[in-house]
Amino acid sequence: MERSLWLFLFVLIANLAISHLARVQSQEGFISLDCGLPVNEESPYNESEATGLLYSSDATFIQSGKTESIEADLGREYPKPLRTLRYFPEGKRNCYNLNVEKGRNHLISARFLYGNYDGHGKGPKFDLYLGPNLWATVDLRGNENGTWEEILHIPTSNKLQICLVKTGESVPMISALELRPMGIDSYVIESGSLNLFFREYFTESDTYIRFPEDVYDRRWFSYFRKQEWTQISTSSFVGNFNDYDPPKDALATAAIPTDASEPWTYEWDHSDNPSASYYLYAHFAEIQDLQANDTREFNILFNGQQYDGPLIPKKLEITTIVNSSPRTCDGGECSFQLTRTDRSTLPPLLNALEVYTVIQFPHSETEESDVITINSIKDAYELNTINWQGDPCVPRDLIWDGLNCSYTNISTPPRITSLDLSSTGLTGTIAAALQNLTQLEKLDLSNNKLTGGVPEFLGNMKSLTVINLSGNNLNGSIPQALQGKGLELSVEGNPMLCVSASCRKSPKKKFPLAIVVASVVGAAIVITVLVLFLVIRKKKSTVVEGLHLLPGASAVNATFANKSSRRFTYSEVVKMTNNFHRVLGKGGFGMVYHGSVNGYEQVAVKVLSQSSTQGYKEFKAEVDLLMRVHHTNLVSLVGYCYEGDHLALIYEFLPNGDLKQHLSGKGGGSIINWSTRLRIALEAALGLEYLHVGCKPPMVHRDIKTANILLDENFKAKIADFGLSRSFQGGGDSEESTVIAGSRGYLDPEYNHSGRLAEKSDVYSFGIVLLEMITNQPVINQTSEYPHITQRVGFQIKRGDILEVMDPNLGKDYDINSAWRALELAMSCANPSSSKRPSMSQVINELKECITCENSGISTNRGLESQEVNVGLDTTVVPMAR
Repeated sequence: MERSLWLFLFVLIANLAISHLARVQSQEGFISLDCGLPVNEESPYNESEATGLLYSSDATFIQSGKTESIEADLGREYPKPLRTLRYFPEGKRNCYNLNVEKGRNHLISARFLYGNYDGHGKGPKFDLYLGPNLWATVDLRGNENGTWEEILHIPTSNKLQICLVKTGESVPMISALELRPMGIDSYVIESGSLNLFFREYFTESDTYIRFPEDVYDRRWFSYFRKQEWTQISTSSFVGNFNDYDPPKDALATAAIPTDASEPWTYEWDHSDNPSASYYLYAHFAEIQDLQANDTREFNILFNGQQYDGPLIPKKLEITTIVNSSPRTCDGGECSFQLTRTDRSTLPPLLNALEVYTVIQFPHSETEESDVITINSIKDAYELNTINWQGDPCVPRDLIWDGLNCSYTNISTPPRITSLDLSSTGLTGTIAAALQNLTQLEKLDLSNNKLTGGVPEFLGNMKSLTVINLSGNNLNGSIPQALQGKGLELSVEGNPMLCVSASCRKSPKKKFPLAIVVASVVGAAIVITVLVLFLVIRKKKSTVVEGLHLLPGASAVNATFANKSSRRFTYSEVVKMTNNFHRVLGKGGFGMVYHGSVNGYEQVAVKVLSQSSTQGYKEFKAEVDLLMRVHHTNLVSLVGYCYEGDHLALIYEFLPNGDLKQHLSGKGGGSIINWSTRLRIALEAALGLEYLHVGCKPPMVHRDIKTANILLDENFKAKIADFGLSRSFQGGGDSEESTVIAGSRGYLDPEYNHSGRLAEKSDVYSFGIVLLEMITNQPVINQTSEYPHITQRVGFQIKRGDILEVMDPNLGKDYDINSAWRALELAMSCANPSSSKRPSMSQVINELKECITCENSGISTNRGLESQEVNVGLDTTVVPMAR
């Protein structure tokens, strides 16, 4: 019995040790950026054998700045992450964009070493911002060893921006940037964030502790007052598991007062910030073997006032004492004391102490929907304005160029009220995302190269009072919604735009009575003949496939009459396709042909088959959608043909065909590598996010598959085939759909079961696409024991062999971490439960991380065959499209 008990205890302790070791070795969620490290160098790399921390180049996290190295003589004195730097000679504010977990505490550290990189011998001074709020002022003047700033901060969104702001003539720079997610319940305070003042453990050793001994990579500096304190230590294991989890090495030593009758005292002077308020985290553990009659008990005082106690430290186990509310010091002079109680036989001890000052971030970030929209517009028009970094509206002196915002009070999110993009070289159509700036009052898009029509949604924007569209290449007519509303509308300088009633309606002409009579008689004869012809034709066949007799076809002309894209005649379609000479493909709609417009612009022409029963509806849906959206990752509509029975859609031509043929290598398609696949996945995700977020009302594609992702000459991805697209209610709601639509294998099982349509249906289909890109397996394989790709991949994942999952055509040329991360994302998207799927915005963030991981992949990782991956699996039968 006794032996079994000892065996149980041994197994328990071993499991705890293994669990702790796994936690220590994990860098999950860590971001470690070597700022200025060229992307073509080995990245990530081990910072040192001691820490094993993986540092990567910062190039994919920021869009501006230049790179340099510190002086060569200094390079040998400092660790590798501090030997390169990024500096910012252009723009007032330059920002890093990091993906974080909203609502979770994060340790953020920024490190700065001037190192005379520019040969001027004078370090810079500048401000460091966290989002819209000032975090610290960095002053490197005369500071040869550099400095660092560290904060514990809880982000209010899943995006975090860390910005360097120029305040004078000197140029901001940064050496390293680090982010670590903290424990869920650690360092929780009433309000604000915690700026590190000091973090020390008490030992006569001159070493400092960080990762992997500290699982959160906090830096612990040794400190000791030899005249006042005596060190005690232990070689025994000290339990360090609580919400703060300090390193056990910091608990293995402690300081006690040399004079056992005196209190243990620690004082500091913070007179340069006398109004500072503090949080203290004092870590205690009894590490001495006490005699039977020994007692160690003491009270804790702060500035002479009772802080906590009496406390008896636990034997070889941590106790952490924290103040529940912030404390201040008189004039910045602070005192922390431990005083023994009357019954204590031993002096007090302290193993480690953390002290933070509270920093308030009062400025609210710009309304999140406005931020998403303005960034969508930025991406759609590929704007690279250097001052469009950080928060769009705050602080006010750093507001983006061309914006004005409303400011109610400091705690209310600002709203964008004015947007001036005049003379910025915009091309394409007027972005549909603009309508999501619901507080916009003034819009200036003048003197650009915008084409297409003036969208009707501008007239439905209730706050909009001034619109300047002059000096573009817009065509069509002014929508009725923009007329008679008291808007200040400027449209001059658009030669093809109809601005008066006379050009929209042909002038009436007077004709002699005889001509009128003759015309009426002739028309009557023609109508009589036509009626007889239709009667005879109906007798011959009761089923007519022509579009002109489809229910609702009488409204087709009204639907497309005012559309702004170019309308072609059927004869023009015949000419542009060289009499339908070259076939590009075939779908449910009909044949797709190669063509050219104006003799040089290549196009793809999709012609409706007369046997297509759903063709008209899909045609109308596709034109409706593509004429009001514009995004670099959606196929552009050049024009359309609607003439009698003839329907055709004319698109931009994408010479590299669809993604499916490049995965399989069929049809002359090349096998694309892993990094290109990730980029294509990201670009397709950006297009989907635009449909879900940038459109109003939001749209769901309903037919996302590899065959509907087309590639241009540079393999840039664009989503195509919007015939099944439908609008849905935003805000997480869904909309009833009477007919289930989608492609076999890609169809969302929840949508198929309930008939309720939402954007997560596209997320499921995207997950299947991503699985295809990872595995190059068919979505449906009826000869397999597991016919659906999610079932097959789920079975392979359980075996833990990444080589069995990955496309063998890739030849193991991929970073193993990137591959696992993408696979986990794909399975998360393809979760049978829509509530457990990520949004497309979250998918984009994760794909960016995959790309960063791949671009900086460790050569030693390539070829590893197994790692653990946390993927929720469901191998239920996947429904087919009806």
